[in-house]
Amino acid sequence: MATEELKVPRIKLGSQGFEVSAQGLGCMGMSAFYGPPKPEPDMIKLIHYAVHRGITHLDTSDIYGPHTNELLLGKALKEGMREKVELATKFGVRFAEDWKPEICGDPAYVRAACESSLKRLDVDCIDLYYQHRIDTRLPIEVTIGELKKLVEEGKIKYIGLSEASASTIRRAHAVHPITAVQLEWSLWSRDVEEEIIPTCRELGIGIVAYSPLGRGFLSSGPKLVENLTEGDFRKSLPRLQPQNLEHNKSLYERVYDIASRKGCTPSQLALAWVHHQGNDVCPIPGTTKIENLNQNIGALSVKLSAEDIAELESITSAGVVGDRYGPGLNTWQTSDTPLLSTWKGI
Repeated sequence: MATEELKVPRIKLGSQGFEVSAQGLGCMGMSAFYGPPKPEPDMIKLIHYAVHRGITHLDTSDIYGPHTNELLLGKALKEGMREKVELATKFGVRFAEDWKPEICGDPAYVRAACESSLKRLDVDCIDLYYQHRIDTRLPIEVTIGELKKLVEEGKIKYIGLSEASASTIRRAHAVHPITAVQLEWSLWSRDVEEEIIPTCRELGIGIVAYSPLGRGFLSSGPKLVENLTEGDFRKSLPRLQPQNLEHNKSLYERVYDIASRKGCTPSQLALAWVHHQGNDVCPIPGTTKIENLNQNIGALSVKLSAEDIAELESITSAGVVGDRYGPGLNTWQTSDTPLLSTWKGI
């Protein structure tokens, strides 16, 4: 499918006036979690190419590396590039001395994390600043209160939440408008549709879909597992374990068949499904290759009928086997926090 002439449209994210490219670029895999870090010059070239093609919503986090992905983006956004992009980063996850992740939403930490990200990114202001995971030790209102101050000080423009429950989103939004909620949403991760998506839409909050290609499984199917390198955390994902892979393979095969009929790739079809969920949704597929970036942009020109969407959704109605993450990792299902009225402090 030709992609070179395609102009990436822009959408409003949330109700506060934030505008982004309708498809973003997840930058995590350039530096962390998906095997060894990729060569910095190549990744800077990729980022510049993405912006040239109209992919201007760039997503990172201080935990990617940690820190090295933000440093990479800081280098990539020199020489007039900063003004061309919508820059999103996150705080809230840090590694303890034993390298186990800790979740923190303490106000002093929020402020220190923001200041550190500003320095690494070498910018004066972060466009969209997410709480990456929810600290369940203290009321969400405490964390959002500090983020509100950072908005007032001009250090961040908009506030986001990642992997937050509906009740957490509501309480946060009551303190300061939440512009975007980032969540895993794809043909093989649809649990957010019952309560979280409707809550975001009721409150006028934009939706940023991470892993819209199912961690790469909806691009390559079982071959993904064969090609994972050492250090790639996907090796530990329950859905990609042998006991679950055989069942989940059938999902990919049906996506592949439909894509073949429509003259596109499985990844384009899966990504097009996310795009068709509404103009308040911005998927942020990650890639480290220009050819894959072009393919992802091509998904914007894949048109799906109501019958196509129904057929795709019937594939996942029986359910994907295996959890999204391994045990002990925080998700929206474990993000409720103490009520402010009953909180005694830490």
